[in-house]
Amino acid sequence: MARKKRREPETAAITSVAHDGRGIAATEGKKVFVAGALEGETVTFMRRKFRRNFDEAELLEVHEASPDRIDAKCEAFDRCGGCSLQHISPEHQRDIKAQTLRDNLERIGRVEPGAWLDSMTGPLWNYRRRARLAVKDVPAKGRTLVGFRERHAPFIADMHRCEVLAKPLDSMVADLSELVSGLSIRARLPQIEVAVAENDIALVFRVLDPLTEADEALFRSFGERHELRIYLQTGGLDSVALFYPESVDEPLYYTLPEFKIQIEFEPIDFVQVNSNINQRMVHFAVEQLAVGPADRVLDLFCGIGNFSLPLARKAGAVLGIEGEKTLVERATDNARRNGLDNVTFRVADLSKIDGTESWVRQGWDRLLLDPARSGAAEVVTRMHLFNPERIVYVSCHPGTLARDAGTLVHEQGYRLDSAGIIDMFPHTAHVESIAVFTKS
Repeated sequence: MARKKRREPETAAITSVAHDGRGIAATEGKKVFVAGALEGETVTFMRRKFRRNFDEAELLEVHEASPDRIDAKCEAFDRCGGCSLQHISPEHQRDIKAQTLRDNLERIGRVEPGAWLDSMTGPLWNYRRRARLAVKDVPAKGRTLVGFRERHAPFIADMHRCEVLAKPLDSMVADLSELVSGLSIRARLPQIEVAVAENDIALVFRVLDPLTEADEALFRSFGERHELRIYLQTGGLDSVALFYPESVDEPLYYTLPEFKIQIEFEPIDFVQVNSNINQRMVHFAVEQLAVGPADRVLDLFCGIGNFSLPLARKAGAVLGIEGEKTLVERATDNARRNGLDNVTFRVADLSKIDGTESWVRQGWDRLLLDPARSGAAEVVTRMHLFNPERIVYVSCHPGTLARDAGTLVHEQGYRLDSAGIIDMFPHTAHVESIAVFTKS
């Protein structure tokens, strides 16, 4: 007989915690994931979503609190889905993420590092220099909502500031809401991309209808008042164009001071969201690769040169491979501006390499991997063709890192020397990690 779907409050003990920080209660033989609940607590919750093997629930009350529970800083925490771990002490957040990495390496990769790295940590607040804010005109509320999606519903959270956005964007959410509310196309503006560089701030507004003269005046006034750049995106990514001011003296940029590197980027380019952590991560990667002036280094999924350019300060030669032509062009320009003539970049789809590419067998001493969430399966299964002595793998998904680590260790003759988490996104369930491999 089918189990009845319950829609009334229930009380239970939380016996464990999921990788994303949700507490797990076992009731009537079926797991219930309770967002906001911690292991060891007794809580009251309401089931909101019903699955075949588990349900998802909203936390209503905590009766016995965990010692790891703290007060969330953000006033929108109870409804915003952007940060799911603000109620957990930073130390325990990192413990949960580290355990997630351990579990994945053991379960999926069947590997264990020779040493576990200390968590790479940085600022807890105002760290996010890149974000995509959703926008929705809600006549019933009398305003246009700007922010992140709600935790338990596909709506946009009603919020007025964001504690993880870099200053001054953290306090600009309400102003953005007011701006869009005044536009004639407020119902036709679905998102805002934000980018905080070291020399300026850029906002990219996705607009689905043409602006009126009054709309244009509002945008100009907003840009002037907040001293930032405004871009409009009317179609695909190639349609992004500067609206205010009419021209700028220099592109957006960030720096890696240790290596005397300045990296220019466009507001829609991928850059690591946490500047402080990025500097530490690049330092660690270069250090662990142990690059010398005679070494040839291959940087796969290189983007605009975040690792390639610092590596070129140490290596004899560096080649960066990236799938997007515009990013390769940007990386090449960045190398030129930084006076580096020992690093080159080329376009290649790394999900489709077969080993016949001319650059694959050119003899690489060191290799760096920084793939997307899908990982680097096609690369690691052909690692014998590259045959580097050392590999540093930067990952944004512990499951695909574990899969690829298993391939490197069990099939390609590498040893997993060390691994650990990078706390790139405090207060979120996102697990960034890094692993170091050497030839056995």
